[in-house]
Amino acid sequence: MPNENTVAINLAKVQERIRSAALKAGRPADSVTLLPVSKTFGEEAIRAAVQAGVHRFGENKAQEIRSKYEPLADCGIDWVMIGHLQSNKAKDVARMASEIQSLDRMDLAVALDRRLQQEGRAIDALVQVKTSTEPSKYGLPAEELPGFLRQVARDIPTLRIRGLMTLAINAADQAAVRACFRTLRELRDQMRNEAIDGIELDRLSMGMSGDFEIAIEEGSTEVRIGTAIFGGRIYGDDYYWPEQPAVR
Repeated sequence: MPNENTVAINLAKVQERIRSAALKAGRPADSVTLLPVSKTFGEEAIRAAVQAGVHRFGENKAQEIRSKYEPLADCGIDWVMIGHLQSNKAKDVARMASEIQSLDRMDLAVALDRRLQQEGRAIDALVQVKTSTEPSKYGLPAEELPGFLRQVARDIPTLRIRGLMTLAINAADQAAVRACFRTLRELRDQMRNEAIDGIELDRLSMGMSGDFEIAIEEGSTEVRIGTAIFGGRIYGDDYYWPEQPAVR
């Protein structure tokens, strides 16, 4: 397990790489936000990151947010749901998370809205768009985004749409990875031109430990980094995506 010093050192290295990538892309050094991803890591590692100045953490599973919420309540953490969320797990996210970055279908939006209204809350949301052909990747098909945004703006008052999120293809081909990020940025630009009332698309959450510098070159405003901060995962991705989505 990572100790306090290791986490702090890794965080500093990642933050410097983010700043350098932004400057290389001709952008301000502080134009990209870091979201540490703490999935599978426990209280000690998260407290080490908090001690190093981090207070937002991404999690892939609602039950993992639930298990960490009370033990780490003294840390003032904003939990961000970044993994695929089943509608029947909306209750935990509505009660404990400050944001969801994996909003990808209307039945989930409706389930979250119902639970959020019961909690008397509203949260920020990013719409996850599928930009790769991998069946293991979730996300709203790009062609459905305009209608989805309009329906959320009209019918879902508790979800504040702030931007888009994607997962790039898991491949050694950097051109293929870059294409996923570029597709999301271009889609965001198209949606901005449509100027849908109540929808803000200032944020692009794209890029992880292995590809975030490419994502920054393509316009990412937030990168989701876990391994480069906390170390290797205890479980593989099949633990987080046990079900294969239908090919759309």
